[in-house]
Parts: sequence; C-alpha cells; structure tokens
Amino acid sequence: MSIAVINYGAGNLPNVVRALHHVGADLTVTDDPAVVLSAEAVVLPGVGATADTMRSLEALGIAAVLPQVVTRGRPFLGICVGMQVLLRVSEEFGLHACLGIIGGTVRRLPDAAGKIPQIGWNQVRYAPAFASHPLFNGIPDGSNFYFVHSYYCDVDDPSVVAGRTEYGLAFPSVIIRDHLAAVQFHPEKSGRCGLQLLRNFVTLAGSLSRTSASTVSGEEQ
Repeated sequence: MSIAVINYGAGNLPNVVRALHHVGADLTVTDDPAVVLSAEAVVLPGVGATADTMRSLEALGIAAVLPQVVTRGRPFLGICVGMQVLLRVSEEFGLHACLGIIGGTVRRLPDAAGKIPQIGWNQVRYAPAFASHPLFNGIPDGSNFYFVHSYYCDVDDPSVVAGRTEYGLAFPSVIIRDHLAAVQFHPEKSGRCGLQLLRNFVTLAGSLSRTSASTVSGEEQ
C-alpha cells in the first residue's frame, strides 16, 4: 500500500516524509495529479497561507483531483494548511475559494487568544463520538501537539469535529469524515503522540486498502 505525499512546495514536506518513513510508511512524493488520483492513500502537508497553497495546487492540477480522491473513499490526511484548504473559503489575506470538500470558513484566531500566531504545544480534546476512533489509538485524550497557525477552521457541520483545542476559543483541531482526516497541528513535530497519530493513519489506510482489495477479488470470482 503506497501513500502519495503531495509536493507543492510546502516547507514541512521533508519533515512529514521523514516522520512517515519512521513509522514504516511506503510512500511516493509527487506533484503529479494522476499519481495522486491513483494512490491508495494521500497526505497533504502544509505551512503558510491558504491563498498561496491554493495557487500552487491549482497550478499543478492537483486541486481538481483532490475532491475525487475523497469522493472515491481513499484515506486522506491533511496537515495544518492541508486541513484549512479543505474548507469552502478562507478569509486570510482577503476572501478566496478553497477546495470546498468540507463546508466552512477559515478565520483568524481572535485577539483574545493572546499572541498570534499560536506557536507551541497545546492540548487536543476528543469529541465523545470519536474518542475510540482508530486515528487516536494509543494517544490519551488531552495529549499535547505542536501548533503553528494564525487561522482556524470554522466548520459548518459540527459532527465532523473529532477534536478541539482552546486558544481564545475552542477551535476544531481534528476533523474526521468517513476516510478523510485532517489536523491543525503538526504531527511531524509533535513527538511520540504525533508519530503515533501518523502510525495510526498508515495502519488504518493499509487496513482499508486490504479490505478494498479483498472486496474486489471477491467480486471477480
């Protein structure tokens, strides 16, 4: 089972690749939309602004295929800005469209939060409905992860919010919908818990891939 890690120039790409290799992932780093569309699982890393990220994804033709990846039920993990661009629109540096895979708006953290951007460790509290989700295996509720961001995801559907973090408000720090997962923090910089989350994603993606292959094989008999 090979994971496509999207290369659109994100600064955290090498660290994400290194962390995924550490947890045993078989991966391909690619900027080819055809490879992304055919991959068994996809990871979208990210740092910086949503507008810059969207321009890069659109220029490569990857923005056009990511909704298809999700629609086809392929395991997907978005990291930081890779989470934010899943929403419909962003207010960062002026209102602009994002991928529209998840309904909602990317908004600036409130001034009441204190120092912006939020840089450093903060807790993730699980939504009760997701407390036993395989993505969280071996990671206690309230564990600390490393954040670097000025904007957050204000999602339309609260049922997709798997985890929240307090920083001026309780914002969604983990989104899960079917086989799509996205996190506002940087698991590649989050020590043991971050590596465990990546390991869980790789394990979950492999399990789903085997189930899909078994189903197809059974249909062919």
